Amino acid sequence: MSFSMLRFISLLSVASIFNSSALLAQEQTLEQQIQPLAIHSLVLDIVQYGHTLVAVGDRGHAFVYDKKWQQVNTPTFALLTKVFFVSEDEGWAVGHDATIIHTEDGGLTWQLQMQAPEIEKPFLDLHFFDKDKGIAIGAYGLFYRTNDGGENWISEYHQELLFEEDVAYLEELKAEDEALYLSERNSLLPHFNRVVSVSNDLLIMVGELGLVAISSDQGVHWQKNDFPYEGSLFNVSVVDNSVYVMGLRGHLFKSNKDFATWQEIMLPIDSTINAGILLEDSVLRLVGNAGVIIDVTENGDAQLVEQRQGENLVAIAKDSTGMLWVAGNKGLIKLEQK
Repeated sequence: MSFSMLRFISLLSVASIFNSSALLAQEQTLEQQIQPLAIHSLVLDIVQYGHTLVAVGDRGHAFVYDKKWQQVNTPTFALLTKVFFVSEDEGWAVGHDATIIHTEDGGLTWQLQMQAPEIEKPFLDLHFFDKDKGIAIGAYGLFYRTNDGGENWISEYHQELLFEEDVAYLEELKAEDEALYLSERNSLLPHFNRVVSVSNDLLIMVGELGLVAISSDQGVHWQKNDFPYEGSLFNVSVVDNSVYVMGLRGHLFKSNKDFATWQEIMLPIDSTINAGILLEDSVLRLVGNAGVIIDVTENGDAQLVEQRQGENLVAIAKDSTGMLWVAGNKGLIKLEQK
């Protein structure tokens, strides 16, 4: 799929009047994001920080929760996939068209930091270490870093996460055809789906083709983990001293923070698992496709709590009162306590 690149056009005199009209038209168009039924459309992520919940999803939709959900404007129509906050006020969201947006008021207003549809890859997740340093990851090894709060985003290529045969192939290709080498290089890395902090600078990243990678230096260098499954992995949950990795067809694995061995936990269903949240007594609540909600105990016992027909659940969060909210293809839904 091809995209038209966004451009800033600088013109003089009469052209400047045209530019003002174009900006006004764009603002009016973006105002159309605010729709009564948007809260029931596709929502892909929901996070809690302090007393606030923020959710993002289809067509640049963003929502802020304070006793009730309020839709807010964003500077993009791109599908937003993930949102991350470093404080109650400051956060970022990423999405398709290599989009990154930023808020300094708890998600009430957003500013565009990056949008590059010509890359033809979506961002799928992001992580900030503090208000200045952060990374954004995505499809086909998309990886960007900022050291100034998102004022500048710089691309990185993590060849250490290629398969050995692909490394050899690229080295041979580079000597023969530089242009083809650069083209192939941009499509051989797997999708980077999720990056999560385990402790301090220790990160775990999961993705396509059974990718589990560990970094101890804020993602500057990565080491592939010997993982027992070759399917796609979509999320990670850290519970006390354990790390859970979840993904395609109901696959769930557990390891200590040394990542030396992985134990597969058998679930009562084979639906894709997309997210999890820690409940009381170290119980991990999972949500996934086909509307499944599953509780997993510290001992590895798994129980199907609920299955919501016609829904795919992709995210879960807890509000300041302890109520659980899920996000998915039918928007934002409060869960009844079970």
